[in-house]
Order: sequence, then structure tokens, then C-alpha cells
Amino acid sequence: MHGLLFYGLVLKGADTVRQGGLMIDPLLTLLDDRCDLLRQISELGDFQPGSITSAIRRCGKPGGHCAKPNGAGHGPQFQLTQKVSGKTETQNLPSQPAVRKAEREIAEFRRFQPLTGELVELNRKVCRLRPVEQERVSLPESLACD
Repeated sequence: MHGLLFYGLVLKGADTVRQGGLMIDPLLTLLDDRCDLLRQISELGDFQPGSITSAIRRCGKPGGHCAKPNGAGHGPQFQLTQKVSGKTETQNLPSQPAVRKAEREIAEFRRFQPLTGELVELNRKVCRLRPVEQERVSLPESLACD
């Protein structure tokens, strides 16, 4: 995560001594935690929200096997359902590999969701701790998030 910006005076308080021991700057700890979260987010695979449903359908053909009483129907047929711009969208998943792919993507999205909440909370804390008078400078390469 190179190229992140931070405030240059942050490192000044990291080595202050308090009651005989090293006082850890809480802002540095938060920035380190933020780097860790951003790394976790960058390592996620493809993801998307949604759910997978299956249904057995009847085609409506009067002579088909699904039209018989207690007929087995056609299927199961799998679908990916999502909300997009407030509307429900459904995509047919034509094969088991397509179902497994969608399941992996939904699982990754479920890993992504709590990370974003943690990132917002960490940034809120950083904003509260960062002094007003600090000037924004580029983070030296040696101190950038790995």
C-alpha cells in the first residue's frame, strides 16, 4: 500500500519516556492497524453480495413430466439474487461450477463487510487523535504500509 499519506509529526511522540518505560503513540498504533486492515482488504479475491436460491419449476407444457400430479418438475435451477440500485436482480447459474464460483464470491463479500466497518472505525479514531497543526506529507517508502 505505497503512496499512503500521513502527517509528518506523528513519529515525534513515539519515543517519549513515561514512568520509566516507552510510551507507545496511540496514533502510530492506529495507523499500523489501518495498514493491516488495508492489507487484508487488498488480499481478498473477487467478491459480490447476494444469495443463491434453488427452485424446482414446472414448465407449463401439458404433456411434460412435470405436469403430472406429484411430478418431479425441472431442476433444481440455481439463481444468484442481488439488490442493485434498490431493485432485485436475478441471474441464472447454469452449472455447478457457476454455483461454486458465486458461492466463493459471496463468501469473500462476507469477509469484506466487517473489514470495512473496522476501517471506518479506525479512521474515525485516527481523525480524532491527529493534531490539527500537522502538515500532510508523503509517507517515506521505508515507513509505508507493506
